[in-house]
Amino acid sequence: MTIVQAIILAIVEGLTEFLPISSTAHMKFTNPIIGVASTPFSDMFEIVIQLAAILAVVVVYYKKFFDFSRLAFYVKLIIAVIPALVFGFLLKKHIDNALGNLYFIAGVMIAGGILFLFVDRWFLKPTIDNEGQVSNGVAFRIGCYQVLSILFPGLSRSAATIIGGMSQSLSRKAAAEFSFFLAVPTMIAASAKSFWDVYKDHHEVLSKENFSLLGISSVVTFLVAIIVIRYFISFLKRHGFKVWGYYRIIVGLTMLLLLWRGIV
Repeated sequence: MTIVQAIILAIVEGLTEFLPISSTAHMKFTNPIIGVASTPFSDMFEIVIQLAAILAVVVVYYKKFFDFSRLAFYVKLIIAVIPALVFGFLLKKHIDNALGNLYFIAGVMIAGGILFLFVDRWFLKPTIDNEGQVSNGVAFRIGCYQVLSILFPGLSRSAATIIGGMSQSLSRKAAAEFSFFLAVPTMIAASAKSFWDVYKDHHEVLSKENFSLLGISSVVTFLVAIIVIRYFISFLKRHGFKVWGYYRIIVGLTMLLLLWRGIV
């Protein structure tokens, strides 16, 4: 992987991690388009730069993340991340197979897009407008929705958790913010697991050059993600999910066309 390829992937990740359009799908299809082969390092790279995007949440919401007097906030995040940790461990083989199937990912993109065309009609009377009103039970149920994004790569973690939050009577704003918060422990766990797997089985790829690529790319992803976070919630409040539904359908169909023509 060259520095140019790494920066392109970093920008793609920063732009897509918090939008309901699946950063996984965009990364999996960007890789072959720009000539990045699937290797232990590239697989780890995709996960670790997601952590860089997630850390942007900590910066934007630093007052909340570092307010240690609010123990309930951390408890909710721990409760919400448990389903993903459990199912991620139990279904690792299925997840790895799904991540390697670009037709499956494209199909999930399209199916999710069709779903998004109707989501805004379903949850019209939210009663929860901030994280403080989220109970432990609601947090757990939102965490269960996050599992869907693990089982169906291309669905989008942020989309699954935002819709999960809205299904539990959270407003779009509250659901999006809780989705951001939940991403932090989720991606810390995923990155730690990915690092360990590479260190255990392919430690030779942890070279100084590759660490430099990770470092530069992480900074790029972090900066781009901060911009996205600052503008996404206001956009979601104004426009809802329909625009993302059309986008997903177009991108999914484009993916299928590229696969059918043998371009990727």
